[in-house]
Amino acid sequence: MRLTMPDRKPREGFEPLCELVFRPAAHVVARPLMPLRVPPPAVVLAATATGAAAAVEIGRHAFLAAALLLQLKTVLDNADGQLARMSGRITAFGRYLDSESDLLVDAAVFAALGLWIGPWLALAGFALLTTVLSLNFNVERLKRAAPATPPDRSRAARIYALVYGPQDRLAETLAPRPSSRTVVVAANFGLSTQLAALGVCLALGHPRAYIGVVAICLAVLVVLVTIDRGNT
Repeated sequence: MRLTMPDRKPREGFEPLCELVFRPAAHVVARPLMPLRVPPPAVVLAATATGAAAAVEIGRHAFLAAALLLQLKTVLDNADGQLARMSGRITAFGRYLDSESDLLVDAAVFAALGLWIGPWLALAGFALLTTVLSLNFNVERLKRAAPATPPDRSRAARIYALVYGPQDRLAETLAPRPSSRTVVVAANFGLSTQLAALGVCLALGHPRAYIGVVAICLAVLVVLVTIDRGNT
């Protein structure tokens, strides 16, 4: 089995769990959808609905069901991008929809977690995850010297800029010249891996433990970014 698919999004970092587990599973989903001309945004919406269902299951204290739904959400989340690349239907709208849908699902999941671990701890966890994912995206982008967003005046682009713009600017300030080491480590803290870790904590009946996991991820990134700044 190849470690990467021909429809892989080019990135400097390598997220083993995503590349070895979720992307091959997503390829199985995306390939039969291509001749059916299923639009990639439809897969994004399916992933969003699956993530919302996971949040509902968390609210019902059905943690194992929620854990499984989160992994299915990850498979669908990877499948929409693969489908877009295989079919040549990559659009800025699709990227914005994907990112904004992920944020909504994350917010719903942590809101549901707040019922069991307390609202303030859940809010802290959501803030930690959002920061880790922002650094995950931005250190790789800054390493490539790519713009945060292409010029676009669509509604989806304006929403994206409103939500993610401050995070992008903060990352540019904190990590203007990330090292390859930082990019590689940050790649291992992507959303696929985060939801897998949350799924394990849920399946074990200890969702509170995930807050510690994501806090460690952020601490590692802060140390690496600080080292990078000292070397510039």
